[in-house]
Amino acid sequence: MKFKDNDEVLATVQASSGRRFLGVVSLGILGVLLIYIAMVRSPGWEWQLFLVGIGTAALWMAQAMWRATASAVELTPLVLRDADGTVIAEVADIVGMDRGFFAFKPSNGFLLKVGSGSTRNWRPGLWWRFGRRIGIGGMTPGSQTKFMSEIISAMMATRDADMPEI
Repeated sequence: MKFKDNDEVLATVQASSGRRFLGVVSLGILGVLLIYIAMVRSPGWEWQLFLVGIGTAALWMAQAMWRATASAVELTPLVLRDADGTVIAEVADIVGMDRGFFAFKPSNGFLLKVGSGSTRNWRPGLWWRFGRRIGIGGMTPGSQTKFMSEIISAMMATRDADMPEI
């Protein structure tokens, strides 16, 4: 596929405000309740320490999710990137996609397989990358992720059709 501008955004995926609010508030309430239970009705100091630790982790996760879902995932002709500029994957490096029902993928999302591994990275509710696998989705609307996955699929198909057979 030929594009006039290699920095043109072809598709964008971002968290919907309702899901973002519900997810962050749920994690925040869980954290507060765990810490409250630890202070009021803990059967022993070991359980109190455990509950405070898990409650603190839930509050940290809520804050991390709030920051991460403020961003978006953008697809350009050359790269799949976070709106803050973090390159998630190069389009030329994508070797496969899994959108199936039983795939290990984020909710309302899809899984990409890339040729070369990279560092682990994670934006809770938006995308994650572990080695050669990348998950896009989570708190995102299914219509946006489906549109993006269709464009990536079309780009992969035309790229594979243009490659000469060996």
